[in-house]
Amino acid sequence: MSDLTTFREDTRQWLEEHCPASMRTYMPESEKCWGGRDYKFSSDDQKLWLMRMADRGWTAPTFPKEYGGGGLSKGEAKVLKEELSAITARAPLASMGTEMIGPAILEFGTEALKQQHLPAIIRGEIRWCQGYSEPNAGSDLAGLQANAEDMGDHFIVNGQKVWTSYADKSDWMFCLVKTDNSVKHGGISLVLFDMKSPGVTARPIKLISGRSPFCETFLDNVRVDKDQVVGEINNGWTIAKYLLTHEREMLGRIGNVPAEKTLSERATASIGLKDGRLADSALRLELAEWEIDFQSHQLTIERVRDETAAASVGNSSAMLKLYGTQLNQRRRELLIASEGFDAMTWKEDSEARLWLRSKGNTIEGGTSEVQLNIISRRILGLG
Repeated sequence: MSDLTTFREDTRQWLEEHCPASMRTYMPESEKCWGGRDYKFSSDDQKLWLMRMADRGWTAPTFPKEYGGGGLSKGEAKVLKEELSAITARAPLASMGTEMIGPAILEFGTEALKQQHLPAIIRGEIRWCQGYSEPNAGSDLAGLQANAEDMGDHFIVNGQKVWTSYADKSDWMFCLVKTDNSVKHGGISLVLFDMKSPGVTARPIKLISGRSPFCETFLDNVRVDKDQVVGEINNGWTIAKYLLTHEREMLGRIGNVPAEKTLSERATASIGLKDGRLADSALRLELAEWEIDFQSHQLTIERVRDETAAASVGNSSAMLKLYGTQLNQRRRELLIASEGFDAMTWKEDSEARLWLRSKGNTIEGGTSEVQLNIISRRILGLG
């Protein structure tokens, strides 16, 4: 028996014994577990599921065990994902910590930073937000103006960030700042600070969906100790690009919801069958085309991961992000078409709200136009 087969059997048995029944159901958007200092769990089972997975390090399965991670190989992590999907298990934690800043700290951070932040990230004790975009620095991110004045053992940061997702609910921010104004890319550093620091103000921005997941964040004389710089001072642009590959890979998986009913199942429930097939022939064709494209995208994700030895998939993340976000927008449009007026409600998790929210998928994390430029230049070598 191979090691992976043994691992699969052990994992299947552990999940059967430790995953609560209520955590094996479709997860509404409002019941995602974000963790953090002030997070209010939707149920005792949700808290128990996070605790059990975190104790095993499986909220960050490939992170090293010395920081609380699972220490799994890529093959073992893939098996774990498959077994979680097989029982429609809810994700125990949704986290920019595990998906974005955690990998960057692992790659570039000091040992002290790793010991300080990684265990808390893995246990879901700290919720993170991202301070990248500014009112005049979106696609041209290197044009940011948030300034960090060197005060010896610390910086004083002043500036404004925008589209900082969940900044009003987050505990810490990873933030790009200018530490040398004489150069553009070379004068940027990545710093970490507590959102309760004096001078930090986050204000929600209401979106077309009626929700306010994004914020504008104001930094007024915020103190950031130099031991909270990730990597070397003025080398933040290199780290920022590395971190973006993780964000784009994450966004490329946005339409992959294993604990949710499939498009076909939901369309069938709304429209019904005729002669054993979906009654609406035109919609049936669109659903089939989407399903083929979706499965092709999933296989591409797995292929890219298998071919990549590093923790980051690099420039391929642009390809995954571009197509994954387009797929999710198509998915939401098909659900609206399938459910008709039943989808057009204004409840918290209504399909109408999710459809409107999906409009931002091809903007956040770098617009589709930016991804096309990366693909053409860095993957296809077109100049």
